[in-house]
Amino acid sequence: MSTQDSPEPTELKRVMGPKLLLLFIVGDILGTGIYALTGQVAQEVGGAAWAPFLVAFAVALLTAFSYLELVTKYPRAAGAALYVHKAFGIHFLTFIVAFTVMCSGLTSAATASRAFSANMFAVFGMGDDATLVTMGALGFMVLVMIVNFRGASESVKANVVLTLIELSGLLLVILLGFYAMSKGQADFSRVVAFETPENKSVFLAVTSATALAFFAMVGFEDSVNMAEEVHAPHKIFPKVMLTGLGITAVIYVLVSICAVALIPVGELAASSTPLVLVVERAAPGLPMDKIMPVISMFAVANSALINMMMASRLLYGMSRQNVLPKFLSYVHRRNQTPWAAIVFTTILALALILLVSSTNSKAISALGGTTALLLLGVFAFVNIAVLVLRRDRVEHTHFKANTVLSIVGAAACVFLVTPLTGRDVIQYQVAGWLLALGVVMWGLTVLFQRNQPHRLDPERLNER
Repeated sequence: MSTQDSPEPTELKRVMGPKLLLLFIVGDILGTGIYALTGQVAQEVGGAAWAPFLVAFAVALLTAFSYLELVTKYPRAAGAALYVHKAFGIHFLTFIVAFTVMCSGLTSAATASRAFSANMFAVFGMGDDATLVTMGALGFMVLVMIVNFRGASESVKANVVLTLIELSGLLLVILLGFYAMSKGQADFSRVVAFETPENKSVFLAVTSATALAFFAMVGFEDSVNMAEEVHAPHKIFPKVMLTGLGITAVIYVLVSICAVALIPVGELAASSTPLVLVVERAAPGLPMDKIMPVISMFAVANSALINMMMASRLLYGMSRQNVLPKFLSYVHRRNQTPWAAIVFTTILALALILLVSSTNSKAISALGGTTALLLLGVFAFVNIAVLVLRRDRVEHTHFKANTVLSIVGAAACVFLVTPLTGRDVIQYQVAGWLLALGVVMWGLTVLFQRNQPHRLDPERLNER
């Protein structure tokens, strides 16, 4: 293999160095998961809520190594669908992977909308009534649709600002938590206590909590879509992605320790705004009941908008390549936004919120768990694809993942997808319905557009 170091030519401008890329990765990982699901994770394992976050970090790290080899080998803004397509060359499989990523965006945005609504009502002191939270989530999702329709473009600078807001909230939890601990307000015996539900062993409880906590670690894979805009990606990506994952893992562990040391697990699990509860208990003399929910709202709102933009653009791209119905590629003349795809994805997100809210009392954990389920399936394919693509040689230097780590990563992802983790059945139902919808739409497109080619090119999905 040649040791040529120059990056592949690209039409996009390379504007991101290591600092901006690090902020992008950290900002993409931080957000809804830790702000909304800390209590639910603690409910599964008791005070040792930090353990599932560490296990989730380990699984994410294994997959990150595979992503690093692939993104430095194929520095294109296409992600998992491109890697699976290059490895297997099966167009229907490429479609399923791309559609699964799109679905994960919908479930992630729906999770964020529930968290946004819960924090919004906390700001106004209206409690966390389930019906109110559901109505607020629906209204917020409509607002996201309007912003998306008008052509919102998330710049790197905006991402930096929102990342700093997200970080400030989590650092506030950690600093106030340690301050309260120094004043003797903490019960450290809870931090090492495994308290599992009566019908679960410790192993099953940890794996179930890990399957949920993994939602808090997703996001790092989005950075591969920035590959064409990063200076020397083969040099920058490995250090920056691993550093970003490490930073977020440390923050998550510290936040979870502070949470369970200050608040009994039962109270954490019962709250839809667990971190607000933590800072209120740590600093009762400060107006944290107003400040923390606002920070949380910023953290999850950005996540919802980015995921809905991603989902609508992926749907639009697949429609333009004749693998989904043609109407999804309609673009608004004035705003130049894919209005049909935006409306369609919003309808799906609204349906998800209503469906899960009406059938499951823990709607945020159900939607977050479904997001993790969908992405774990994609990650399993990525870990396998990196091994298959070893036969494909390129002329530039690139990162190479350890073969054993990729195999372990694939096995871990497959295991966390299975019912052996004790996942709630609603997660499989939601994921199954979404993927079945995609298959039906694919079939109808093939049936009614027989004279059109039905091959999906991942590198053209993001074309405008």
